[in-house]
Amino acid sequence: MRADILYGVLGIDTSCYTTSVAFASLDGRLLAQKRLLLPVKPGERGLRQGDAFFLHGRQLPGVMEDLFAELRERARVHVEAVAVSTRPRPEEGAYLPVFLAGEAVGRSVAAAQGVPFIATTHQEGHIMAGIASLEEGEQAKMLLEKGFLSVHLSGGTTELLQVRFDSDRAAFAIEKMGATTDLHAGQLVDRVGVALGLPFPAGPRLEALAAQSDGVEAVTFPASVKGYNVSFSGAEAQALRLIDRSCNAGETFSSPSPAAIARGIERCLASTLEKILRRAIEETGCRDVLIVGGVAANGFLRRRLRDRLEHRAVGGRLAFATPALSGDNAVGVALLGAKFLSASTASR
Repeated sequence: MRADILYGVLGIDTSCYTTSVAFASLDGRLLAQKRLLLPVKPGERGLRQGDAFFLHGRQLPGVMEDLFAELRERARVHVEAVAVSTRPRPEEGAYLPVFLAGEAVGRSVAAAQGVPFIATTHQEGHIMAGIASLEEGEQAKMLLEKGFLSVHLSGGTTELLQVRFDSDRAAFAIEKMGATTDLHAGQLVDRVGVALGLPFPAGPRLEALAAQSDGVEAVTFPASVKGYNVSFSGAEAQALRLIDRSCNAGETFSSPSPAAIARGIERCLASTLEKILRRAIEETGCRDVLIVGGVAANGFLRRRLRDRLEHRAVGGRLAFATPALSGDNAVGVALLGAKFLSASTASR
């Protein structure tokens, strides 16, 4: 049966590699979402900000049309507010030009509809999408009420965070505990993946390649950790040297195999995260950990961290964004907008 009207919040996120929109109900249910990767030429390892901004401008109308077409098959749609990630993280000076594309469209829609414009951040959207992924409502409620550790792993961010939800502001209060000093986790995956001949972004195909490793041919890359900070440049350099040395006549690999190199990269990431999270759990006393971002979709990483950190000797309680909500999306942005609207209504 067709509902009369769908009331909700439009969420928009224009990250470095994905154009995303979503629509959430006022009571915090995801009603629809659409995403479209920005096209990257074969062999390239990313996009310039100017090119990404242009591509968002070209793709936003289409994903918006698709989103509202899906919603209107069910009912008339009433946009009560527009929420947009306007910067990478809630940190002074955090800025990337790509987010201006979403902000421009979001402000325009809000002005035309006469509804509130709600500014949030890409990182907070990832965290909220991770919480929305949890199947047990009580677990999500506990994280929002008590606070937690979080790791944001992507091509543009690798950070260990201490997080609590400020219900009055409907926003996350985030303290950065550690970060990469050079490459981000996703950059390591993409650079090694592209060197192995995989398309960008390389994450899913590198995972599939690693699954072909029989485990006999072990490749160990350095897991460099200092305090809560990490470094992946050494692992990248070693992997690229191996690829260059193992590739004969441009196409044929000798030992170690591409699969062994891919599995070595996964092990490096898992070992690095295990080190900083063990320390964080011990030193903060906080056992709840939420891992978000595109790299968090990797199945090997998820299994290895659960095995090591949920062991009774450590006592961690790990949660991950679902693979579908690990990559860039506007779901968390829309849900944060709904929470903000609810909080502002309650305070009147």
